[in-house]
Amino acid sequence: MAKFNESIDMEVPEFKDFAKEMVDYIANYLENIRERRVLPKVEPGYLAPLIPDSAPIKPESWQDVMSDIERVIMPGITHWHSPRFHAYFPTANSYPAIVADMLSGAIACIGFTWIASPACTELEVVMLDWLGKMLELPAEFLACSGGKGGGVIQGTASEATLVALLGAKAKMMKKVKEEHPDWEDSVIVPKLVGYCSAQAHSSVERAGLLGGVKLRSVPADENNQLRGETLEKYIREDLDKGLIPFYIVATLGTTNSCAFDRLDEVGLIGKNFDIWVHVDAAYAGSAFICPEYRPLLNGIENADSFNFNPHKWMLVNFDCSAMWLKDPNWVVNAFNVDPLYLKHDQQGSAPDYRHWQIPLGRRFRALKLWFVLRLYGVENLQAHIRRHCAFAKQFEALCRKDDRFEIFGKVQMGLVCFRLKGSNELNEALLKRINGRGKIHLVPSKINDVYFLRMAVCSRFTVSEDMEYSWAEVGAAADEEFAAQNKN
Repeated sequence: MAKFNESIDMEVPEFKDFAKEMVDYIANYLENIRERRVLPKVEPGYLAPLIPDSAPIKPESWQDVMSDIERVIMPGITHWHSPRFHAYFPTANSYPAIVADMLSGAIACIGFTWIASPACTELEVVMLDWLGKMLELPAEFLACSGGKGGGVIQGTASEATLVALLGAKAKMMKKVKEEHPDWEDSVIVPKLVGYCSAQAHSSVERAGLLGGVKLRSVPADENNQLRGETLEKYIREDLDKGLIPFYIVATLGTTNSCAFDRLDEVGLIGKNFDIWVHVDAAYAGSAFICPEYRPLLNGIENADSFNFNPHKWMLVNFDCSAMWLKDPNWVVNAFNVDPLYLKHDQQGSAPDYRHWQIPLGRRFRALKLWFVLRLYGVENLQAHIRRHCAFAKQFEALCRKDDRFEIFGKVQMGLVCFRLKGSNELNEALLKRINGRGKIHLVPSKINDVYFLRMAVCSRFTVSEDMEYSWAEVGAAADEEFAAQNKN
């Protein structure tokens, strides 16, 4: 049994042994992850029978806890960092980020104000400037420019979209009240309307629900892009109805097919109509550190806020969603609740990030950004992005060699959308077979009633042979499906 001191705490020597064994376990897990079945075979409720039905009265040893990881936890894990995991988009993982999270957990500060832990706030300010410079964001977004702008680490892109919407709402409410002093909130809010592409992430629609405003879904073009001309048509229709357009979301790298809205056109529409433009580049934003992908960000100078997730594709473990605002005061003022116990003498001289986000508390997330940027360097992060994009092109080429298949849309970044030539039902059956075999994991999507499969390159351990393996699995599943249909 573990020995505990009078403060009911783990002794330092014991902590060191436990931590060292866990580090060894983590390293072995990740280095050998390719050998594990990517999808678990368990059924719902599998875990409860494996552990007691109530917490232990007496402490157990850490060795017992370690021994139960493989018995209890690993059978129910979907291995997101396996080179054979191709679902959703990647979630980043690296040893520098893991170590940084260990330090963050040890410091365990809650950085809601500057005084709550000055380094927590100040490192975040500088890291968002480092990152913004890597992406070549306009100076107005950077704190180091000396203007109003600055960056903040949100938990997710969904939070960033909601924060931007609430800032845009506050800005438009103030403007309308100046023009119509007799209008109450109850008159203005029902008139507010925002816009996004029909291909935008579901979190945009959810932001509208949480923000209590209408959001219109604007049809994308034949390349699944939101275009300025269509957007302007919708805005003018709403103006004619007496509505108040206040918010536009442009998506760079849609979840369905990694399509890119025409930010160069959308940004100008926002500027011409004085509408807040938020750019959601959750997945693809990491690629803008590579000069060859930077043109996809053209038009960012006309945006009011921008967000992407280093925790998707830049080797920074979840959660770390980078957001920049040209004028954070609209958000700060919208969220400002300032009780006496949170006031401090340095207010106004540094950001109090509690005013930039939905929750009050926040972890020391800038540490892992600092560790990753320093220990990899920009060149290695660029190489990581380029490797994934090359693997996607390799998978595309393998797919095109098989006459049974077709590519859906344009292959951009690390995503390949493909399908069997034939019905949606045929492709649904194919996906069921692929995932049922358990050796690779894919998810589907549907655009304009066309069902297709998505192959995302997700793991930092991926090598060229993994693409060949994954394509062989797709081909084998297709062989099985055609054989089954012919038998019937």
